[in-house]
Amino acid sequence: MTPPAAARGRRSARMSGDERERAILAAAETLLAERTLDEISIDELARAAGISRPTFYFYFASKDAVLLQLLDRVIAEVDRRGAEVIPDPAAPSPDFARAINVFVEVFSEHRGVTVATVAARLTSPAIQALWSDSMQRWVDHVAAVIAVEQERGAAPRGIDPAHLSTALNTMNEQVLSATFTGTVPFVPENEVGAVLHTTWRRAIYGT
Repeated sequence: MTPPAAARGRRSARMSGDERERAILAAAETLLAERTLDEISIDELARAAGISRPTFYFYFASKDAVLLQLLDRVIAEVDRRGAEVIPDPAAPSPDFARAINVFVEVFSEHRGVTVATVAARLTSPAIQALWSDSMQRWVDHVAAVIAVEQERGAAPRGIDPAHLSTALNTMNEQVLSATFTGTVPFVPENEVGAVLHTTWRRAIYGT
């Protein structure tokens, strides 16, 4: 018969539900830093998380579902850090350089998730929807900033702020995707922030 103290010790060593979920996400991001999502099996992911295959399916229906949650966390980090840089569209002299660097830094720090997302958006409606919703939110925020800059005379009027913001954010998306996936042609990572910022300033302010 197992002594009560030993039984309690074994139970306390078991992971909680939240810990299992975090372990799956951490294992997935570690593996994605080395290989594509298609190259990673559910069995391998479960082993890396220290759980069984059936336990994995208790928390996630698929590998795409894991990537979806990882992407959601990355986007939340971009939103949080971006809001610290330009919290109010009406604030004077918005720091577009720092805002763009937030995107470069966060997506670089989570490169495996970034690269996997580029591929998964073509096949996963849920991942594409999450990305599209985030892009629209970023477009709307930048459009509000550009509108204020035009109204106060800092930026020339002409192009609709929403259209200009859409073009600039879509450019960021495509350029950063190429940089992080190494798709030729691409801008080197150590230069991409400066290239994007210079393009934004010239497009918004004409200088």
